[in-house]
Amino acid sequence: MSSHDPFDDLETELTALGGLLDLPSPPPADVAAAVRARLETPPPEGESVTHLPAPGRRKDVRRTRRARWKIVAAVVIAVVAVTAATPQGRAAVARVLRFAGIELELGDRPPTPVRTTANLPGEHTVAPGDLPALVRFKVGTPAELGAPGHATVSDQGRVVSLFWPGGVRLDQFQGGVDPFFFKKLGPPWPEYVQVNQAQGWWIPGAHPLGYIQRTDGSPIPLRQAAPTLIWQRDTITYRLEGAGTKERAIQIAESLR
Repeated sequence: MSSHDPFDDLETELTALGGLLDLPSPPPADVAAAVRARLETPPPEGESVTHLPAPGRRKDVRRTRRARWKIVAAVVIAVVAVTAATPQGRAAVARVLRFAGIELELGDRPPTPVRTTANLPGEHTVAPGDLPALVRFKVGTPAELGAPGHATVSDQGRVVSLFWPGGVRLDQFQGGVDPFFFKKLGPPWPEYVQVNQAQGWWIPGAHPLGYIQRTDGSPIPLRQAAPTLIWQRDTITYRLEGAGTKERAIQIAESLR
């Protein structure tokens, strides 16, 4: 097992996150206060964000990684919660919020719906039973939904998508700070939620969705996505679309096995 400290890149990640924040000058004092309050909140008893696990203890490493992501997410949540509350803040948030490999571009009005379709890069249908041999991470299936009707693999095994009748879709991939999925959003605003102990966002409105891969400046293909729940467990990001209500989406997400 690698002896790389899971916290080695934390400072780099927070610095990169800071570079994404294009707030008015000078920054509102309440934003700084909100961020400070989130960071100074003591962790739950028994969980320390400064504890460095001994080499070889996989459970401690996973716990430490989760703690690291909680710090990053806490900064994002504090900034968005404050800045999205005012017109000036909403303008500043545009092209700012990135959560677990998903970029959320917030505007001050609902985005224009798109009528195009957009498959993920290299997307192809596979048998659900073949997924363990095709991807490098464990694929989860919600017990609430049972076996999927079909599955696809995209972007050379980076993304797995499971499909059920009625337009329900679960995308899962190895997330990070860099964005891969791209969403254009406006009112109604994303709502912070918890899925078991994981942090996530409920996006209540239909919205344009794309997959960021191009670096040549050409337009990113978009499709219209249904209300979506996004969350992260360990290093895997989940994107549940088409479940209907927030409550039903969380119920499905919490049954993930």
